[in-house]
Amino acid sequence: MPGHFAIALHAHLPFVRHPEHEHFVEEEWLFEAITETYIPLLRMMQRLVDDFVPFKLTMSITPTLCAMLQDQLLCERYVRHLDLLIDFAASERKRNRKHPQLRELAEFYLGLFSETRRHFVDEWKCDLLPVFRELRQTGVLEIIASAATHGLLPILHQQSPRAARAQVLIGRDAYVELFGAEAAGFWLPECGYAPGLESSLREANLRWFVVDAHGLLFGMPRPCRSIYAPCYTPAGPAAFARDPSASRQVWSAHEGYPGDPVYRDFYRDIGFDLPIEHLGPIARGTRKFSGVKYHRITGRGDEKQLYDRTAAENAAAQHAIHFLEQCREQIQEIGEVGFEPIIVAPFDAELFGHWWFEGPIFLEQFIRHAANEPDFWLTTPSEYLAAHPTQQIVEPAASTWGENGHLAVWLDPSNAWIYSQLNAAALQMCEVAGRYAAEGSNMTDTCDRVLKQLTRELLLAQSSDWAFLMKTGTAREYATQRTIDHLARFNRLHDQLVTNNLDEESLHDCEWRDNIFPNVNWRYYA
Repeated sequence: MPGHFAIALHAHLPFVRHPEHEHFVEEEWLFEAITETYIPLLRMMQRLVDDFVPFKLTMSITPTLCAMLQDQLLCERYVRHLDLLIDFAASERKRNRKHPQLRELAEFYLGLFSETRRHFVDEWKCDLLPVFRELRQTGVLEIIASAATHGLLPILHQQSPRAARAQVLIGRDAYVELFGAEAAGFWLPECGYAPGLESSLREANLRWFVVDAHGLLFGMPRPCRSIYAPCYTPAGPAAFARDPSASRQVWSAHEGYPGDPVYRDFYRDIGFDLPIEHLGPIARGTRKFSGVKYHRITGRGDEKQLYDRTAAENAAAQHAIHFLEQCREQIQEIGEVGFEPIIVAPFDAELFGHWWFEGPIFLEQFIRHAANEPDFWLTTPSEYLAAHPTQQIVEPAASTWGENGHLAVWLDPSNAWIYSQLNAAALQMCEVAGRYAAEGSNMTDTCDRVLKQLTRELLLAQSSDWAFLMKTGTAREYATQRTIDHLARFNRLHDQLVTNNLDEESLHDCEWRDNIFPNVNWRYYA
């Protein structure tokens, strides 16, 4: 019995853009992801296409990430960032000229950063989205939609169904604008699902989404094919379930491949090792990740051995073969029941390259070897659903792919204070949207601009990333300030609108800072 395997990569970053500052540290989240994940994945897919390797991948590219990838200011800053990295790597090569291993590693980074700049600037003209579109048009990559700003839909839906609906529909609209077609699939932020959300997905004409395994296993009624076939929800869109064993093997640093001692150590960065004066403009006087890492994981202790690129590449190739063998065995066992199963393995795209530096090598080798397997088919959920349209109807259970499978990460004493304020803003948004939608053509252009900006500020405040960062302690102050700032701008604009006391300068400042979704439809809140 043949089996199907679907890899889904979720590419997402929160919208971070600070034109009011010449340099802003958190913008480097995007720069690191472009260098270490997005460009390596694009190059990987291009090589596979050029070599006529048959494959299928699914990828979500969230609206916030797309907006940043298209933003001229951020692209210019990214090129300057690359130039600094190239100069830094060149200085490291000179500094390490008497140490053969370190000099070789410095040369590796110099080549990596220079090649990255060549692809980004010379070949792709500082715009990655057309490269993704081209791969989508070839049929090897299915790009799916996601919520507007990665709002956690189960919480939004419970507080204000219209706020959750707006996240879905505005995310759908952004996809259509970017890719010129409707999406079949939808990435639920944090794989967060609650009964009732599928109605908004149906309204957006979406065919399927992914939940964590327990979301389907605890559904009503129980799925007769476990997590190895999709189930239609009562409203229509189908739910595919994440396979926990396949996922854990790839993403877990403790149980999976990324923890192998030969792989590059993410946390050991020379931005923390070298004297601050050696770091130059790459550091700007602050201790932070430089992107140059000379050590491998080695073990759990503080002593780290130097990174061996060849050994790491060989390990990634061997792990790819091992993973393929495990997946084949799993599919063969499931297929004995008498149906063609599908294993769905979703991951954060940033795992491949950023967190696990050798991840793109692993993924490419896995795809190349899988292409030679006659009864193992790399597919997409859309393709599987088209070939297997008859499935059971199940109402999935409330679930996320967060810690322990529920909402605890985003509903924690460290971040719970945000929800009453987000709910109050959502209710105000629905009220003013309903009032002005009734006016129709009598509304002024300025009022329309204010309503659009209110929508942007609310959407940006709703990003699940802020609550996550508050809980984990990573960039807690920044995440807290972002939430406060968006709500403050929302409240100020709302008060000006309802009192008919609009401040053009204040509105223009908000539009300049938070320029996402230029054509946003505020009427979804009406």
